[in-house]
Amino acid sequence: MFGGDLDTILAQVQEIATGTVAPQSAETDELARWPADGLRAMQQAGFGGLVAPEKFGGKGCGLYALTRVCEILGRECASTAICFGMHSVGTSVIAANATGDQRERYLAPICEGRHITTLSLSEAGTGAHFYLPQTSLEALDDEHYRLTGTKTFVTNGGYADSYVVSAVAADPDAPIGQFSCVIVDKDTPDIYWGAPWDGLGMRGNSSRCMELPGVQVPRTNLLGNEGDQIWYTFNVIMPHFLVAMGGTFLGVASSALDEARKHMTRRYHAHTGTNLAQSSVLQHRLASLWSAVERTRRLIYHAAQSFDTGEPDALISVMAAKAEVADCVVMLVNESMTLNGGIGYRKGSKLHRMLRDARACHLMSPTTDILRVWIGRALLGQPLLAD
Repeated sequence: MFGGDLDTILAQVQEIATGTVAPQSAETDELARWPADGLRAMQQAGFGGLVAPEKFGGKGCGLYALTRVCEILGRECASTAICFGMHSVGTSVIAANATGDQRERYLAPICEGRHITTLSLSEAGTGAHFYLPQTSLEALDDEHYRLTGTKTFVTNGGYADSYVVSAVAADPDAPIGQFSCVIVDKDTPDIYWGAPWDGLGMRGNSSRCMELPGVQVPRTNLLGNEGDQIWYTFNVIMPHFLVAMGGTFLGVASSALDEARKHMTRRYHAHTGTNLAQSSVLQHRLASLWSAVERTRRLIYHAAQSFDTGEPDALISVMAAKAEVADCVVMLVNESMTLNGGIGYRKGSKLHRMLRDARACHLMSPTTDILRVWIGRALLGQPLLAD
């Protein structure tokens, strides 16, 4: 979807970003409040099923559209963008191999704007290696599994209607590395949530711990076959998650560039009558910042489009896009704050929020270091998960 349909979607998202997300962005950050209004507005506009196939009632959009949508939202509020992005990633995982029952119970309400989903993969024990779950999934009876473990940094934690959870087979006779993905409903008995998220940045994303002390999950909630999790990780989760983050933080970087440009054009020195825009040194610095944003944008867009068209090296480009945007956004916000001087440095400024939000991009798994190792291995024909 690269023509008029996408243009219409982006125009509608821009209206939501400007009219609903932006006015609440400061409070979302200050109060660490989950951005319910922005997400509900996206659902009401019909974007809950943005990446769900049209045959299931969704928009049928690919990674390029997801990147652009998250970019628009990220310009105003990174928390809103990543919350919507994670919902879209969860949707893509459910849709990848959904049974008829799963389409009816999950995809239909997602596409109708009645259901928010998300991922629940990371764990304290394996850190950034989110693809190595320790949470166990064991057969309880013919109709149920037992799920035992603790997940960390669950975006939309406590607010989503369902959670895509990764687990490893608990059966001692199961093959090593037999990972699975299973849907856990919000009202499943005995789920416990950790303390509300109180991070340095990304304060509205409700990134919480999820305790699963032997909860019962219907076997009908298994996604695909037992042991399919690695397939989901590299074919569905990784590409969607990386471009959602890439778009989100590209939006932050673009917004920071705008803050620098606006300040330079309106800031005058009383003793000379000239403004910052007339300084050749600052003109040079702004040009360098623009170039950094623009080349990162082109990489992200290219990576997303490459995946959508099935190019063989698309995943390498997608991994590189997230790694590069992490460098770009931290540098852009930092340099924009320098150009804005004390006005940008003060607590409560937009750049103050963006600097804290931007720092998360390096840390959100797969981290920048892990991605660059994987890129190198892929280029050298080595297995990505060699250690």
